[in-house]
Amino acid sequence: MISEIELRKIIEQVIAEIGSAAPAKESNDSSESCCNLDASQDAADENINDIAKIELRKQVLVPEPENLQGLLKMKESTPARIGVWRAGPRYKTETMLRFRADHAAAQDAVFTDVSEALISKMNLFAVKTKCKDKDHYLTRPDLGRILDDEAVEALKSKCTKAPQVQIYVSDGLSSTAIEANASDILPVIIQGLKNYGISVGTPFFLKYGRVPAMDHVSEVLGAEVTCVLIGERPGLVTAESMSAYIAYRAKVGMPEARRNVVSNIHRGGTPAVEAGAHIADLIKLMLDKKASGLDLKI
Repeated sequence: MISEIELRKIIEQVIAEIGSAAPAKESNDSSESCCNLDASQDAADENINDIAKIELRKQVLVPEPENLQGLLKMKESTPARIGVWRAGPRYKTETMLRFRADHAAAQDAVFTDVSEALISKMNLFAVKTKCKDKDHYLTRPDLGRILDDEAVEALKSKCTKAPQVQIYVSDGLSSTAIEANASDILPVIIQGLKNYGISVGTPFFLKYGRVPAMDHVSEVLGAEVTCVLIGERPGLVTAESMSAYIAYRAKVGMPEARRNVVSNIHRGGTPAVEAGAHIADLIKLMLDKKASGLDLKI
């Protein structure tokens, strides 16, 4: 017969085993539940349309418009948000979400960096201005116009001296624009210039660069024409707009009137390949006329 003491020990042992096993089961159940939730969330995300990819010019939000073709024709002429309709005095939910999505894309364009993968793919070496980081770049635009000492030495050692044309790529205020356009436009410009018998210097990438940094580049390398492909300040229409600023014999401190610019380079504006051909023609004209900006008679 089992004594009371032995029975108590058996009961305590059983209770202890149950207590140690229960949390393990609960933990497993919890883990499985989390996995199921994650899988469900992933599946749900796959079914959500990216609102930022909807073509605004083709989107009709006005219910039963009196003149649908007239509305579509008007929307085709501008990327502005027209005909978005309303709920009382307020924007509708879809319009507000699209506004916030485009605003987020613009912020990302400013604050992210051009990827190392793209720089490597384009076979460029990277240098930077005197800005230390992105915050420094945004608050000290003056330092974004000057190459740091390491950049100057790198250009002197790696680039062709006194080239007819020096082209380089810079992040500017939109890394997204560079990611979207630079790899398409640069080869077109170079090929176009070679077809004209014009030599091109060594391309490179300049981080934290403002437009006038091209003047410093021109002086360091002694370039006849300097061209920078740079990301423009993004807006709510697109965060992918890039521009090409070009100048003949650029000098630090020269007036802005001595520059030419080809702007609005993106898929919804002037396509990169088309812009590249135009830029090559413009550079040839600068070399022929030995002038740029307001001095260049086109």
